[in-house]
Amino acid sequence: MRQFVDLLKEKNLIKIIDEPVDIELEMAHIAYVEVKKQDSKAILFTQPICKRTNQHFNMPVLMNLFGNHSLVELILGDVEKIATSVEEIIKFKPPKSFQEALEWLPKLWHLNKAFPKRTKQRGLCQEMIHQGDAINLYSLPILKTWEKDAAAFITMGQLYTQSLDGGIQNLGMYRLQVFNKKELGLHWQIHKDSMHLFEEYRKNGQKMPVSVAIGGDPLYTWCATAPLPYGLFELLLYGYIRKQKAKLVPCISNPLYVPFDADIVIEGFVDVNRLENEGPFGDHTGFYTPIEPYPVLEVSTITHKQNPIYLATVVGKPPLEDKYLGYPTERIFLPLLRTTAPQLIDYYMPENGVFHNLILAKIAPHYPSHAQQIMHALWGVGQMSFVKHALFVGENAPDLRDAKAITTYILKRLSTQNLLISEGICDALDHASEHFAKGGKLGVDCTGDEVLNDVEILSDGELLNKLTILMPEAVKLHQIFTDTPNPITLIGVQKKDQPITECFKALEPLKQYLRVVVCLDYSKLDAENFYMTLWRVVNSIDAKRDIRILEKMICIDSTDKGKLEGYTRQWPLETNCNAEVIADLRARKLIDIDDAFLDYFQILK
Repeated sequence: MRQFVDLLKEKNLIKIIDEPVDIELEMAHIAYVEVKKQDSKAILFTQPICKRTNQHFNMPVLMNLFGNHSLVELILGDVEKIATSVEEIIKFKPPKSFQEALEWLPKLWHLNKAFPKRTKQRGLCQEMIHQGDAINLYSLPILKTWEKDAAAFITMGQLYTQSLDGGIQNLGMYRLQVFNKKELGLHWQIHKDSMHLFEEYRKNGQKMPVSVAIGGDPLYTWCATAPLPYGLFELLLYGYIRKQKAKLVPCISNPLYVPFDADIVIEGFVDVNRLENEGPFGDHTGFYTPIEPYPVLEVSTITHKQNPIYLATVVGKPPLEDKYLGYPTERIFLPLLRTTAPQLIDYYMPENGVFHNLILAKIAPHYPSHAQQIMHALWGVGQMSFVKHALFVGENAPDLRDAKAITTYILKRLSTQNLLISEGICDALDHASEHFAKGGKLGVDCTGDEVLNDVEILSDGELLNKLTILMPEAVKLHQIFTDTPNPITLIGVQKKDQPITECFKALEPLKQYLRVVVCLDYSKLDAENFYMTLWRVVNSIDAKRDIRILEKMICIDSTDKGKLEGYTRQWPLETNCNAEVIADLRARKLIDIDDAFLDYFQILK
């Protein structure tokens, strides 16, 4: 890790902050703002402090390690080249000649490097060992990132587990709440591999070993986020990409193995009969997740290098570090998705769709309903099954990452006849659906020809006057993409005595003016900010409950839900920065942004 920091200094890809900075809110707010910039950099805080406890830490904190595409390239190398090599392996066929066999030998030998090497020696991560009364999680500069977080959370931990018989090794990334000096809450969501392993231990009545590594080669951290199928050890990717085996050493107090060069390792066991309330936590959706019971890691040993660096991230409203973490995942796993859907040309999960809320896919359809077939196929594959909204375009579509161009392309082909509303599992972090981890899904087939443009465009004022007569809840209105057959009409509403979905029926007389109607709470409508509006819409809807299809109109209720809609869960708060902390950081010149920047990314509201 220190070698990598030196490389970042050499390439001017890191900011060094030598001024004391608080691990509670201040560090996270600085990193949160920095990663949203076009020229974002990693940040090394050399003097972490905690003002509340009057602590000074001699362990620097590194944030935004994956904070731009250049950083990702330094860590992984040429991502497209890696994706191409994965595709070659997937398509491998027995060689037809001796010459072909010779050409394949280096590639097959490369695969041998993927398998980790276990040693019996101590690692660099075990230069310092703390056990018994010396165990103290509060001695680490673990951040509290959001004002309403329950406590400090480890946010960049590589969590190592294994099956009861040791035959399956698993590496994942989960947030870890500091309960006290010796205990961490494990946010193992119901669909995740660690929870499957937990159930195996629980059924057999045995404690489960768990180790959390922090730092080391940055590639370990990316591997922890990789969506490999259950049973495949994520460090296989490390060896495949680095072309050298990951070197693992045995833990001190449990049977697991961790990377020899990790900066910090937290070892322990989970009592499978014990659950404790964990949260709230400001998560990558941009909302706080609720308090729920989760397993507890009882720490038995903490080890670290003599000069460790603590690695952390901040999640919340986009764009953030997960945008760049997700990029290599998209590219490298595209060949694997093509084994399920061969006509899939490309896909993109926009960060303002918080990944599981929106996917754009480019396909080459061969027959009617081919797009719908691929929708169902992807909804049945691993973490793709969490996707709530899938929009499919044809092979002649523009780059999926060109937001304006691809949106225009979609709106030129959008039709009420080409929507598929279904239901299935949702990510455990999804809050829009009425039921936990289950809700509506929307598929949109825009692979066909352009539709007839027969809409009549009025000014915003004229349309609002007509609309308020039929829908008194409407307070504000703004139209976008009016040069397409399906202009989007954003409406700020103030609810009265009925759900907004019940108001949509009254809009039928305006069908010559309206095509895509999106209602948001008046106080939260930022009508000219399409980036954050999309984030808010896909976060806030359940397709089955909130979408109504009229003769020519698609109407969407993106307001916060409550008793009026029969929503019985608690609608979560958004991850907003503390205004006083932001003002203080600006005054100290630790962040250099203007009010327009704060407003655009809705940092304070």
